[in-house]
Amino acid sequence: MGVLMSRRQTVEKVQKVSLAVSAFKDGLREQPVARRRAEAGGTRRGTLEQTVQEAEEEASAGPSQPEEVSASKAAWERLRDGRGVEPEEFDRANRFTPPAFIRPQRELHDDEPLDISLEQREQVLNDEMCEICEVWTAESLFPCRVCSRVYHDGCLRRMGYLQNDSAVEMTETAHTETGWSCYYCDNLNLLLTEEEMYSLMETLRQCKIIPETSLTLDDFLHYKHLVHKQQFERPMEEAQEERATLQFSALDPDKKGHIEWPDFLSHESIQLLQKLRPPNSLLRLLTVKERERARTAFLALDQDGSGFIGEGECHKAQHAWFRKHQKEAPSCNVSISHVGPMSESSPASSGSAKSQEKTLLASEQEEARPIDWPRFLRENVAYILAARPNSAAIHLQP
Repeated sequence: MGVLMSRRQTVEKVQKVSLAVSAFKDGLREQPVARRRAEAGGTRRGTLEQTVQEAEEEASAGPSQPEEVSASKAAWERLRDGRGVEPEEFDRANRFTPPAFIRPQRELHDDEPLDISLEQREQVLNDEMCEICEVWTAESLFPCRVCSRVYHDGCLRRMGYLQNDSAVEMTETAHTETGWSCYYCDNLNLLLTEEEMYSLMETLRQCKIIPETSLTLDDFLHYKHLVHKQQFERPMEEAQEERATLQFSALDPDKKGHIEWPDFLSHESIQLLQKLRPPNSLLRLLTVKERERARTAFLALDQDGSGFIGEGECHKAQHAWFRKHQKEAPSCNVSISHVGPMSESSPASSGSAKSQEKTLLASEQEEARPIDWPRFLRENVAYILAARPNSAAIHLQP
């Protein structure tokens, strides 16, 4: 218990420091505009706080009720801080304090080539103690399939990260080949730096996207049209709109007619990473477990041991990472048993099956140069990262 209280007190201290820093930044924003510009050296570099403040001002300027304004403000703040919606009837007195998420920072060497050996295997080890309470209780710990963290189901419940269906899912899959992602790895948005998050929030605000709301197909296509026009100063072509429609279908595996906010946010986050970071930088985000799964996948495809695979096989591997939540019989195992078969909710087995088959057939017919291990990693890294969330949605359609 002493260890548990020490952990909780440490987290509370971190949050108090964060509050103090936020208060200091609020004081800076109240200074005269001219002085702020002078201190900034004439630059116009935005911050997450400014974006949130502008969004709050826009919300309060409308005819909304005070309750709606307050809800909108809280939604933008949770988006900025990488926090999800707090559970209903959240009893803080009987729960742990949720952790304060700290966004990563880019390093100077991030874009330099990264040497990941195919022959030299890495040992996959999980932590010995629960990430939350720092107590070891052997078999009752549930491991994350992406990182090395382990958790007690009771600790996750008391933090509000495990409820009803998610609790059943974790207990059923955490110790299987499918696995379960912890709340850090399940949220792709936490991979973004503060500057990248500012860019995403600016885009969402300009396109009038309200955080924590679901999007219909019309909403999704309207958003994609606006983003494309802002970036390229021309309307989307028919083929691009068709791809956006297929992506919507992939994000809506249960065919509900809308996509949930966490899935939309994960999709936009991974697309932004693809846009702003080179493959070498993305490779540094892979964990030991993900690198080992990639090695096993490549070696299974390289049946003759030549060190090369075909381009068609590489494309199949991109589909195979999304093998979670198989509620029905698998449609194709892509000859990678350890990576797993494509689920029935995959875009390749949905209403867009014909388009997917044409794409795969064309790629297999191409006599492209063979793909080696480094190129395999570069072409698959975004899909490996996109497959982290527990959701059955395909956050980056191959």
